[in-house]
Amino acid sequence: MPELNLLSVQDHARDAAGMRYVYPVVSRRAGGVSVGVNLNPNNACNWRCIYCQVPGLTRGGPPPLDLARLEAELGRMLGDIVEGDFMVRHVPEAARRLNDVALSGNGEPTSAPEFPEAVAAIGRAIEAHGLKGRIRLVLITNGSLVHKAYVQEGLRRMTGLGGEVWFKLDRATREGLRLVNGTQAGPQRAYQNLKTAAALCPTWVQTCVFALDGDPPPEDELAAYLELLARARSEAVPLAGVMLYGLARPSLQPEAGRLSKLPPQWLEDFAGRIRQASGLAVRLTP
Repeated sequence: MPELNLLSVQDHARDAAGMRYVYPVVSRRAGGVSVGVNLNPNNACNWRCIYCQVPGLTRGGPPPLDLARLEAELGRMLGDIVEGDFMVRHVPEAARRLNDVALSGNGEPTSAPEFPEAVAAIGRAIEAHGLKGRIRLVLITNGSLVHKAYVQEGLRRMTGLGGEVWFKLDRATREGLRLVNGTQAGPQRAYQNLKTAAALCPTWVQTCVFALDGDPPPEDELAAYLELLARARSEAVPLAGVMLYGLARPSLQPEAGRLSKLPPQWLEDFAGRIRQASGLAVRLTP
């Protein structure tokens, strides 16, 4: 493994450890060390979010997974963290806690047809290092493929490992989804997939908010988002809560110069509106 620099929340380089699939980060939202599993090493995704930090992002899906390599890489990384001196060498003292293994990376992880097998391989590596029940397995997803049978099978396997889903929902109108996430899918598909995910595995809504051309999201977008969460409440969708967060690292998309952070008070106020509309807990990460 090549020598790493000290990890920080500003740097989530996927090749930091010299591995194809596995990379360590200090995560703001996880509150410690998160071991990432990147199923899209070709930087391809079925969405194109304007705040995305992936260099050379392209449309598409991942190449075939080498599941044996993925499991071996994760095993080496977890071994270095649990049994070695990784934390002392590479992690700021305040963040020296292994929080989770996260299926994330440089594209939509559920676009890999081998997604259920990848979950199983990750589960074996976690169990081999005595971490089952001690750390979480997290899927960070745009949720666009949850209606697929193989994705649902992967979510069932995650539940068996004590996993949870972080389901991206940045906007709740067709126009907003197209603008921010680069997808033609509408809000009804997003809502139905959110319901399905929550029924299969503990699910958090993850929402990124930012200023575009100096302005916060327009009120009609905010209202549509709150209405969607209120609908989930009325239909008893078992959501765990909402992760509301702002920009941490610069976008590498063409719109980067148009994006900026929102004031902390704006975020606090919107978090309050979410709580009122949905009754859900809100984790706020400015």
